[in-house]
Amino acid sequence: MHPPQKKTILITGCSSGIGYDSALAMKARGWQVLATCRRQADCARLRALGLDSFILDYEDRQSIEEGFQQALDRSGGRLDVVFNNGAYAIPGAIEDVPTMAMRQIFEANFFGWHHLSCLALPVMRRQNSGRLLINSSVLGFAALRFRGAYNATKFALEGWADTLRLELAGTNIKVVLIEPGPISTRIRANSYPHFKKWIDWRASALRPLYEEVLIPRLKAPQDGPKDRFELPPAAVTRAIIHASESPAPRLRYRITAVTKTAAILKRLLPGHMLDWLFVRL
Repeated sequence: MHPPQKKTILITGCSSGIGYDSALAMKARGWQVLATCRRQADCARLRALGLDSFILDYEDRQSIEEGFQQALDRSGGRLDVVFNNGAYAIPGAIEDVPTMAMRQIFEANFFGWHHLSCLALPVMRRQNSGRLLINSSVLGFAALRFRGAYNATKFALEGWADTLRLELAGTNIKVVLIEPGPISTRIRANSYPHFKKWIDWRASALRPLYEEVLIPRLKAPQDGPKDRFELPPAAVTRAIIHASESPAPRLRYRITAVTKTAAILKRLLPGHMLDWLFVRL
């Protein structure tokens, strides 16, 4: 499929990983790509690669509004696709995540996405077309230990997106969930500073599990052995291309064997058997 020249896509979280890969790929396909990051240095690096990049920080309402206005100014007021992508994790057991930390991650991973999407929807209604792509996760429907804060934001996004899709029935605006499993990105490395900032694991009732399971995983070198089911960001980019260009995009794109298997198990197994399985992962 080849889109008309200069359709416009706004992508958040483009400093690395999925956002970075999809921004370069969509530009190569002839799209006008508006690639946002949280830090000016990352934007400058992307501009050096020929991308149109500027600041949009989901934790800052003013930054979202200013970034959105920049997107409209640069696109001539049109937005064909918004890909909500930027997010981070705070690893740790639910009981060890301070309420303030939970509020902060919801600002970055959920409330900011809501605000940006609600700014985009009137534009899409006026042009009678548009697509909202929501980067969820296998952890948006299958919870795992020590990922509770991240799980919660992704579960929230799944319900939000499903509801919005129903409310937009009869319009030409599509809401699409992207559900990756393990992808080679920097999310684990980027989550370690948040863990050190917020989680008092030495005082936790689950300290032995932190020492045995979580901390070795967080300290593992970024260039170390990969999960055998891990795929490169390009696997997600292929879904972004289809979701943006297909006349009939899917409601959900389940990416990696892990995501597809988890979806099947959720349908087939009773809850207590799923718990028995997932607690061992």
